[in-house]
Amino acid sequence: MPNHTTLPARRRMARGPLPVLGAAVLWGTTGTASSLAPDGAHAAAIGAAGLTLGGLLLFLTGRGSLALVRATDTRTRWVLALGALAVAGYPLSFYPAVDQAGVAVATVITLGSAPVFSGLLAWWTERVRPTRRWSAATVAAVAGCAVLVFGSEAAGDGANAAGVFLALTAGASYALYAVIAGALIRRGHPSGAVMGALFAGGGLVTLPVLLSADTAWLATASGALVALHLAMLTVFVAYRLFGMGLRHTPASVATTLTLAEPAVAALLGVVVVGERLSAASWAGMAVLALGLVILRAPEPRRQGPSGPGGRAPGPTAARGGGAPDR
Repeated sequence: MPNHTTLPARRRMARGPLPVLGAAVLWGTTGTASSLAPDGAHAAAIGAAGLTLGGLLLFLTGRGSLALVRATDTRTRWVLALGALAVAGYPLSFYPAVDQAGVAVATVITLGSAPVFSGLLAWWTERVRPTRRWSAATVAAVAGCAVLVFGSEAAGDGANAAGVFLALTAGASYALYAVIAGALIRRGHPSGAVMGALFAGGGLVTLPVLLSADTAWLATASGALVALHLAMLTVFVAYRLFGMGLRHTPASVATTLTLAEPAVAALLGVVVVGERLSAASWAGMAVLALGLVILRAPEPRRQGPSGPGGRAPGPTAARGGGAPDR
């Protein structure tokens, strides 16, 4: 018979961290899928195709997306516009960062900086100071991510200043739209509507990039399958899960959890592509997993104002967001 004291924690896990981790798993398939695209397909065009089609699907299926876009609140409109620019900014800065700095350096800087940016944004906008647990988990996850990626790929001649700047821009873009989406969801907007509005706007911004590139690869069987995979799984399904998770998980925690993405990508490289991981990469994956375990370990029960094991409502609970404390 299950212990009823553990049921609320399990429900919170299923509503928050697990959907976010599910999204990270799907995002981890992006590299393997894009490697199967035709040779003539430009990297930025591949990302733009997935975002444009996936964003349209999110908008059409997100209940309340159109109503949210038509919001009479001017502030909400500006927030949506900023979020859409952040959504578009990620692929438009990350893929050039890969060209300038290399896959390993760009991935580490982008994914490693995103949790830091989101924590700082939450500190600035919501006056929520990062906890020691979040800081320790993020340091472990970023360190594991760095060892994993650098252990599996050569860094080449090193990263130039432009590549580093673009990778930091990508990390900041990801953190910004995660924080904006989380804030809108906690204000009572449906997660599907928020993701639909943000990604439809981001798709419109990146559409000129797609149309300006050679789109002949989309007419091929492999190109169409890659575009559909990216649109359906890594955008549509993944961001539906991410939006569900943001309803019950702070954005700074969510961005740390998504550091599982490079581990998934590395494992797929081994299983599907036939790549080999070094001992350092396996060690980095273990450190990364340790960081995620630290982040999601049960909070110790403490004597609080509400009784044994109880807890007085904190700032997050007072906002009515339902997101667990970090």
